[in-house]
Amino acid sequence: MQKPTCSIESCEREAGNRGWCNAHYLRYRRHGDPRGSARIPSTEERFWSRVDKSGGECWNWTGGLKNGYGQFNGYQDGARRNLKAHRVSFELANGPIPTGLEIDHICHNRACVSPTHLRLATHKQNNEHLQGAKASSASGIRGVFWNKRTKKWVAEVQHHGKSHHLGYFDSVAAAEVAAIAKRLELFTHNDTDRAA
Repeated sequence: MQKPTCSIESCEREAGNRGWCNAHYLRYRRHGDPRGSARIPSTEERFWSRVDKSGGECWNWTGGLKNGYGQFNGYQDGARRNLKAHRVSFELANGPIPTGLEIDHICHNRACVSPTHLRLATHKQNNEHLQGAKASSASGIRGVFWNKRTKKWVAEVQHHGKSHHLGYFDSVAAAEVAAIAKRLELFTHNDTDRAA
């Protein structure tokens, strides 16, 4: 008994899933049409197909996320790797990221891959541009901590690995003013403080 052949006209390969040969079935899986193009989409096409540009100014990554950052499976140094989507976006728009520099999200949205929301920064500058306090903060304000011994609020700013103690304060608001003033004096990339 002769095995059935692919149902696509002029294809004489053996039929399998849905009555198509393996090649036509794979085209259907990749392109939604068994007669569809066998062309493999470029890295850039694959990347931008996972970006939602409809949400306003931020272009949000719709693929996988890790710690809020988009993850993209692409090639780096000749090997397939899991790459951070915002870094891929920056490189597609601007070229390679210089050694020793990071990509800073101006918008503070980790899932955003809009090239206009990304800038080069040193590690120090990227840390200066943090928004808000750490999750463990009792005050909810960056650089303001409660001191149990004095029963007062403390303002501190970290810069170049050194802690700048700004004093003890009766109110959170006064400590916050001191912390912001010191960051404005020392930092270059603290856009949140400068906008306030």
